[in-house]
Amino acid sequence: MPINITMPALSPTMEEGNLSKWLVKEGDKVSPGDVIAEIETDKATMEVEAVDEGTVAKLVVPAGTEGVKVNALIAVLAAEGEDASAAAKSDGDAAPAKAEAKPEKAPISPQVGEMSAKPTEGGAVPPSSQREAPPSGLPAISPTRGELRQSSEGRTFASPLARRIAKEAGVDVSAVTGTGPHGRVVKADVDAAIAGGAKAAPAAKGPAGAPAAAPVPVKAMSDDQVLKLFEEGSYELVPHDNMRKTIARRLVEAKTSIPHFYLTLDCELDALLSLRTQLNAAAPVKKTDKGEAPAYKLSVNDMVIKAMAMALKAVPDANASWTESAMVKHRHADVGVAVSIPGGLITPIIRKADEKTLSVISNEMKDLASRARSRKLKPEEYQGGTTAVSNLGMFGIKDFAAVINPPHATILAVGAGEERAVVKNGEIKIATVMSVTLSTDHRAVDGALGAELLVAFKKLIENPMGMLV
Repeated sequence: MPINITMPALSPTMEEGNLSKWLVKEGDKVSPGDVIAEIETDKATMEVEAVDEGTVAKLVVPAGTEGVKVNALIAVLAAEGEDASAAAKSDGDAAPAKAEAKPEKAPISPQVGEMSAKPTEGGAVPPSSQREAPPSGLPAISPTRGELRQSSEGRTFASPLARRIAKEAGVDVSAVTGTGPHGRVVKADVDAAIAGGAKAAPAAKGPAGAPAAAPVPVKAMSDDQVLKLFEEGSYELVPHDNMRKTIARRLVEAKTSIPHFYLTLDCELDALLSLRTQLNAAAPVKKTDKGEAPAYKLSVNDMVIKAMAMALKAVPDANASWTESAMVKHRHADVGVAVSIPGGLITPIIRKADEKTLSVISNEMKDLASRARSRKLKPEEYQGGTTAVSNLGMFGIKDFAAVINPPHATILAVGAGEERAVVKNGEIKIATVMSVTLSTDHRAVDGALGAELLVAFKKLIENPMGMLV
């Protein structure tokens, strides 16, 4: 019988991807392990291998299709001895499993929030003629997509997370159109409603019967409202790709759900710069395809990564992540490093950085950054981590505050090293000084604990020999 090939989940959080390229064509024979396609996720481009043997009967999703849902049918294989043309016709039987592919240039929707809202949790909503009747006791879906019919008690069916977000934003969840199974309101629906300026929830009655003050809902300008501010023809519209949508969503989640606070210290770099020069001069020479080259070349950022990892080990209570049920205390210091790539940002991770030498960190970071810019990182190379470092010093930025990248509880923003006048023993001296700002999740890292971590980092930076023992 025909073998269905579906869009794979290339990471635990992947919900959809772009089918950027087919490496096979209809009629080709494939074997397990053959690379058949390239899939672009929000962070990387990855190869997909065949797991079955057969003949490509039909490529259901054309190359270049965006927004293909996980588990959607993308191709059909004819098994050995099976007629390929007959197998190609079988893809219609699996149509409900196939997600709607996004057009290359989607029209501007009426509300900003709708641009990133997902149709459903499990894929596109089928036409009304194909919908199944809901089980007894569940709300029915009307012919209008996602419209929720409330039960006889007037209850709106919504996920707990959707209810909590709606409550915090002051949005009336009963007024939100549900696109989940059987019209259930899910998180994406509430996010879209908030962005579109949904109406506030009914005011609760206080003890004396007076209505309590309701939170003011967050409103966003619609696309039309934004575009009306600019002269027609004075701009062009560049549709968001998956990476930019993901960055935007995660930044909003981070800044609205994590209570940030910030600590700043100045670190003198003269001892570190001197040690760096000595270590680079002592680097052994190795042969490469381009001739002889030093085995490593340390940067200030490499030493910052090492110092941050060692500081977390010295202050283990700060090496944590917040969850609603428990504090996650990490045994290793895995440091993510912000790398700018075309169209966005990614944070490849140096695992167990506290246990690695500076030369290993340096070479590993160069490899990760190179593959990050070509979008060749594996999900496990940029997902997770226990903290992060963001360095804008190379652009001459003196100091800034970085946004925490969940599930981290801290991120260190590193400014430029510059000569400044400092007072030592009552005398004015010149020293190379670098300002660093630690952003922390106050739920996991309190003020004193964050200060202790930053002081431990400063000590290592100003006494860098401690990173070699």
